[in-house]
Amino acid sequence: MAPRRVAIVPHTHWDREWYEPFQSFRLRLVEVVDELLALLESDPSYTRFLLDGQTAAVDDYLEVRPEAEGRIRNLAAAGRLDVGPWYTLLDEFCVSPETIVRDLQMGVRRSAAFGGAMQVGYLPDMFGHVSQMPQILRLAGFEHAVVWRGVPAAITSTGFVWEAPDGSSVRAEYLPFGYGNGSLLPDDAKALVRRVRSHLEQIGPFCVSDLLLMNGSDHLPPQPWLGRVVEEANALQDDLRFEVTSLPEYLARTSRQGLPRWRGELRSGARANMLMGVTSNRVDVKRAAAAAERALEQRAERYGALFLPPEAWPARQLELAWKEIVRNAAHDSICACSVDDVVKEVLARFASARAIADGISSRALLALSSSLASPGTVIVNPSSRVRGGVVELAVPAGADRWDTERWDTERWDTERWDADAGGPRNCDVQILSERVERLSELTLDAETAHKMLAMIDGAKIDSDGWIQHVAIEEDDAGIDVTVSIGPHERPHASIAQAREDLVARLGARPTSPVRVRLDQWPTRRIVARAEPVAGFGWRPFSPARLAHPVGVVDDAGALRLDNGLVTVRVDTSDATFSLGSLSGLGRVVDGGDLGDSYNYSPPANDTLVDTPDSVSTQVLERGPVRARVVVTARYRWPDHAEASSQRRVGTRPVEVTTMLELRADEGLLRVTTSFVNPSRDHRVRIHLPLPEPAARSEAETAFGTVERGLEAEGRPDERGLPTFPARRFVRAGGLTVAHDGVTEYELIDLTSTEEGARARTLALTVLRATGMLSRLGMAYRPFPAGPLTPVEGLQMVGSAVELRYAVALGDVDPWALVDDVLLPLEVVAPLGGGTRPDAGSALEVEGAEVSAVGREHGVLEVRVFNPYGFPATVRVGDRSGWLVDLLGSPVEPFDGAFELRPYGIATIRLPGV
Repeated sequence: MAPRRVAIVPHTHWDREWYEPFQSFRLRLVEVVDELLALLESDPSYTRFLLDGQTAAVDDYLEVRPEAEGRIRNLAAAGRLDVGPWYTLLDEFCVSPETIVRDLQMGVRRSAAFGGAMQVGYLPDMFGHVSQMPQILRLAGFEHAVVWRGVPAAITSTGFVWEAPDGSSVRAEYLPFGYGNGSLLPDDAKALVRRVRSHLEQIGPFCVSDLLLMNGSDHLPPQPWLGRVVEEANALQDDLRFEVTSLPEYLARTSRQGLPRWRGELRSGARANMLMGVTSNRVDVKRAAAAAERALEQRAERYGALFLPPEAWPARQLELAWKEIVRNAAHDSICACSVDDVVKEVLARFASARAIADGISSRALLALSSSLASPGTVIVNPSSRVRGGVVELAVPAGADRWDTERWDTERWDTERWDADAGGPRNCDVQILSERVERLSELTLDAETAHKMLAMIDGAKIDSDGWIQHVAIEEDDAGIDVTVSIGPHERPHASIAQAREDLVARLGARPTSPVRVRLDQWPTRRIVARAEPVAGFGWRPFSPARLAHPVGVVDDAGALRLDNGLVTVRVDTSDATFSLGSLSGLGRVVDGGDLGDSYNYSPPANDTLVDTPDSVSTQVLERGPVRARVVVTARYRWPDHAEASSQRRVGTRPVEVTTMLELRADEGLLRVTTSFVNPSRDHRVRIHLPLPEPAARSEAETAFGTVERGLEAEGRPDERGLPTFPARRFVRAGGLTVAHDGVTEYELIDLTSTEEGARARTLALTVLRATGMLSRLGMAYRPFPAGPLTPVEGLQMVGSAVELRYAVALGDVDPWALVDDVLLPLEVVAPLGGGTRPDAGSALEVEGAEVSAVGREHGVLEVRVFNPYGFPATVRVGDRSGWLVDLLGSPVEPFDGAFELRPYGIATIRLPGV
């Protein structure tokens, strides 16, 4: 009988930042890699080492030891050191699908400098896995994955075939005892043999053939005696054959034949902690992630690719922004199960990425504006679908002063909302505010004038004021400066030149008074519904006629918003609202949480607070384009929870405001719930009753949706809670909710029917506040998941908390809904004189959802996906191009259109665009 092979893969698992900040961990990383390189170079028997599958560890080390790059390159090229394929080991549920792709692309590209990436989808410690990961890996050329968490009890072997919804699959190597089952091996051969035989008894039912020992764990250095002990262990006995190897070498000998199959996401806690509560801790991090990813993916890259010349594509700036996003994608970073210093750095990186993205977007929109042939106000659509929508903008109040604008102000003056008449009178525009013409004059001395100039570092004065022109004249009496201010940006306003001119004049006449005249033209801020704009297109603004104007009516003390499509009533007894006949929506429910950053755990003697002490309402806008009502509910929430008594004690007052917004011609209600958190150790959720009882939910996940039931698989060490992440929307029982950022949800209020259990309510988690990184003795997870470290920031006391969402009833397109709610139309004000037509589209994509638009090597690249279970025909107008894989290798050409399989992902390149 042939001996059983024991494949030992030396490695380290490197959490870039976690219970210590990055720089503290990097000090240890440098020590470990210093030791590793010396060992690999001096001991031929120590043949292999896996640097955790993430190239960030290489970059972080080389920032301190740049002279070691050649040593790493030589060892990697010789097959001794495996790097990549990821840049960071990300969390798959708390980031966007594009972040997953860019993380992989960035890791593979960086690995190329060291001989190439390890050809294994190494996923050792993610808190579950998205359903499309097998397809993502296959589109990047990978046939194998390595996983630990999330594998369901139905999988009973160390190997299984993992399928994505489109049918593509990888062979998954399952680590039932984690990525450290071979850590801290003894330096005695006999002891090594005894340990392996004991482990074989433990893992025996799972083991498909050879035994894989992952020789490493969190932040562990290499064991320098490994090669010697392996040689001695082989000489001691004949039934086991030890070898130091790599994951690619081990997996090359495995087979798919006879393996069980699993299709879809991996979110089971059957054998390892899922740690599902990371979705709802530090909600500020999740909101910041969503804002930064949206700014980068859906604005900066799209606008830059479509409206900037190809040679002006800001590749390096985007690379820097993406590096910030991908560094934050590391599971302990984005999941915020870390100390406060780490979270501060995470938020700073998101702010940095967003600043880059917003700057690129502004410049690209300015380039579009400057290229348009005619002057006016133009609406820009950043999504692929044709759509109109409500826009808010500043317009001139008098056409005689604005020869470059095209306004019919007379019609707007005569068709205004008339609340006294009981509703709209065929209105198209809603006026929010008016600014009358202002002429301000003041005289300054030279020193004060210098200070004023220093403060003017840009053209923008306020939200409705931009410097249009600066004129400087002088006479014997002094220097005259006239600053003209209007409602739109003028790209050629020579502010810097005027500043230099004034400084020169003051230098020549230092004692002359400076007379400053501010000429601010009259403007109005309006809300109107724009006519439909082509996908990735633009068109001149004109107010659309309202088929269903909206209004607010005070019906016997109860406010009602109505646009003929949707009727919303406010219930002042409990601060909830109704949508049509569905009542009780938006109930705020506060309960205790003695959990930690990883898991929710209610006190045994919990107190729920769901009824306010008082409720007041205020009408902010009455229509006809947009109606807004604010509902303020005043509660008394417990101050904190006591672990000893398992009770919540103390009292804290809190005001929770809920703004309800209904727009003309829309069948959805926008809602924003916000408060300043006064309490500790609690969870706040919003309850939304369902139109129909539901057994399943459908939520957005990476490149598609996932259906989930009412239960989650767990075990005594971690109760399986059916609290799930939704990326931007979730729907169940005839209710669709679009929300800003990854949000935890649960179907609750279960009832028994002949068909089985059904839920009557959807709960969205607004806040989960705890004070411990990890905790011992929790009700739902008795053993720690990390260090028992107090972390004050996890409580979020004094932090402003906000959840922005929208609700719609019936059969709605959730993908269109999230575009309308989260990706608004934009406004530019061209001066005219360019060559671009007044209306048009920079790119046509039909038949699939668009994930990304950018440029690679000067060529337009577009990524699309089909979220449905039937084939789609994707059309890109009359353009031809190439289908490529995720790494840019050509797959096949197409002309105008191509077929996309059900649930498929495709990347195309369009030369000459």
